[in-house]
Amino acid sequence: MTGMEDLKNKAQKAYENWEKNTYYSFINKYPERQKVFSTISFENIEPLYYENYSNEKDYLTKLGFPGEYPFTRGIQPTMYRGKLWTMRQYAGFGSAKESNNRYKYLLSHGTSGLSVAFDLPTQIGYDSDDPAAFGEVGRVGVAIDTLADMEILFDQIPLDKISTSMTINASASVLLAMYIAVAEKQGVPKNKISGTIQNDILKEYIARGTYIFPPKASMRLVTDIFKYCADEVPKWNTISISGYHIREAGSTAAQEAGFTLANGIAYVEAALSAGLNVDDFAGQLSFFFNSHIDLFEEIAKFRAARRLWAKIMKERFKAEEQKSLMLRFHSQTAGSALTAQQIDNNISRVTIQTLAAVLGGAQSLHTNGKDEALALPTEASAMTALRTQQIVAYESGVTNTIDPLAGSFFIESLTDKIEEEAEAYINKIDSLGGMIAAIESGYVQSEIQKAAYEFEKKIESGERIVVGVNKFQVEENQKPDLLKIDIKTQEEQINFLRKVRGERNNNDVNLALANLKRAASCTDNLMPYILEAVKAYASVGEICNTMREIFGEYVERVVI
Repeated sequence: MTGMEDLKNKAQKAYENWEKNTYYSFINKYPERQKVFSTISFENIEPLYYENYSNEKDYLTKLGFPGEYPFTRGIQPTMYRGKLWTMRQYAGFGSAKESNNRYKYLLSHGTSGLSVAFDLPTQIGYDSDDPAAFGEVGRVGVAIDTLADMEILFDQIPLDKISTSMTINASASVLLAMYIAVAEKQGVPKNKISGTIQNDILKEYIARGTYIFPPKASMRLVTDIFKYCADEVPKWNTISISGYHIREAGSTAAQEAGFTLANGIAYVEAALSAGLNVDDFAGQLSFFFNSHIDLFEEIAKFRAARRLWAKIMKERFKAEEQKSLMLRFHSQTAGSALTAQQIDNNISRVTIQTLAAVLGGAQSLHTNGKDEALALPTEASAMTALRTQQIVAYESGVTNTIDPLAGSFFIESLTDKIEEEAEAYINKIDSLGGMIAAIESGYVQSEIQKAAYEFEKKIESGERIVVGVNKFQVEENQKPDLLKIDIKTQEEQINFLRKVRGERNNNDVNLALANLKRAASCTDNLMPYILEAVKAYASVGEICNTMREIFGEYVERVVI
């Protein structure tokens, strides 16, 4: 037998083992969406295609099979043949009532999960009547001051049937507590609710800026949530480690992967230092990546990140559970790739980005509206964005087989290259003393700034073409219809907050806040105290200000 024949036989046996012990055992429990998958011309499609004559070491160690380490080809044995990704449209604006109406609209048209956008005051722990909130109430997301707002936000939305993602970081503990309290009011125990809080404070220091407390206190809140949910809210994803905003700030694909996974390492280390066992919380970690415009680079980035994270969890942290090794991720199409010029062109851009996320194996996806370079999306553009996902899912054929681009010389080479570059960034951050030290030194911010500057230079020079911006421009006379937030929203929100304060039992509020302050001064897990305050209808600002008294506020270091 020749060496090539021997390799072919080993790969064939590995495939047969996967088919028997992984694939068939999985579909016996979770049947695929249909019995036969075929092209539009009726050609049958196999569940998986693989190269049975390649170098065995590379094939079995770098690619492997779906649902098996190192998960390059996907975290589930059947991927989209079994279940489509969650179509989770990011929405929220104005008041809780307005946002509730938008959620019901999206759900009625096929959205399979909710994703909540909060306004800036809510994100940084200010009430709507705080002078710092003036002009920002309800602008970039929904205004949430107290549990009363949260009750309206999810009115008639069954939290035992719908999973919810919340893009909230510095005040994540408060909003999670509010969600738990709303679910309990609906009769849904907290061990039955599912969803995700972003809760990724490190990328706020790097790229986004909605922080409140210094890093040490912020990391304490993160690990308190890990501990609490591991025991009390087991179906909840306790963090969505976000590369999205790192990429929006101007990073490269490799920087996005490397810095995001380095943040993930920091969170795992913090949890281990807090006394948690890695397999008790690692399965509740999730990630959030940008799906940018370069189709093949994005696909390779997702595959590289999945493989690298599996290796990190297995080799660095000695995780043993399969779920602990899986990089599960939500993706959002790139807001920074949208243009204010010729906004209809953005539909094409979002379609390409949708394909990148799907071909890269995303677990859930948000598609941007065509008008989001100018404003929050109108109802019509939100519908078009959702329909883009549905057309890719049901009409394009890309979901009929698992990881269809595996084995492409280009894809595999690009996957290897991004993995290598991302790992080099992680090693550099390790050498600086870890991610918090790298952030405090300005290293991460500086690297992103350099990449953003180089990209912008290429656009300005015409080396990189952006259709409608630096080439193929047209004069546009007609202004598009945009969603406008009425200034009355702020006044109405402040009046409602004052009404809640007037009707609640303020003795209960004061007691709950005093208990929270005492707990923040020692080492108690803060989540039960925050939940107590939320149930007494203490406001986001009151709760965050209580913790500000103990923790102080973070002051950004200027990076030049």
